[in-house]
Amino acid sequence: MLLAFHKPYGVLSQFTPEPGSKWRPLADFRLPAGVYALGRLDADSEGLLLLSDEPGLNSRLLDPRHAHRREYWAQVEGAPSADTLARLARGGIAIDDYRTLPCRARLLDPAPAIAPRIPPIRVRKSIPDTWLALELTEGKNRQVRRMTAAVGHPTLRLLRARIGNFSLGDLAPGSWRELTAAERTAVFA
Repeated sequence: MLLAFHKPYGVLSQFTPEPGSKWRPLADFRLPAGVYALGRLDADSEGLLLLSDEPGLNSRLLDPRHAHRREYWAQVEGAPSADTLARLARGGIAIDDYRTLPCRARLLDPAPAIAPRIPPIRVRKSIPDTWLALELTEGKNRQVRRMTAAVGHPTLRLLRARIGNFSLGDLAPGSWRELTAAERTAVFA
């Protein structure tokens, strides 16, 4: 089976709680026995997380040779210019000892209609915020956050909106459902 889960803020991408952690595990969401997360989202990120009980799907989805596209919506501090978006898209952003691959980067205007985050992000009256869409084919640790920070626009909120051609859609935070055969195909397109 292949499940889509809308991971809320503050939830780990694992079933086992971390001792002393304030973050909730996936075990809190009554998911079917035997499923595991395909990839991960950091506890402070939200959005589409796929889970499966099928061996081999993890490598099929995450192996860089397959270059599966993932779209993230990032609410960033400030208003990135067209040059900044081009720099993000061009790739080559330094993240520690790694340089990012080219991606797609665009403004989301109007801002996406998504459920409010609990707790809400910090708001600065004197600094606007902007929503960006970044479509990546790689998934380094905290990559989107590091990319936006490197170009001077720290990420305030991050949501994975799409994997392959399968979008999160209107799945409510904390909800999950099994994908149809057509939706499974869209994930691996």
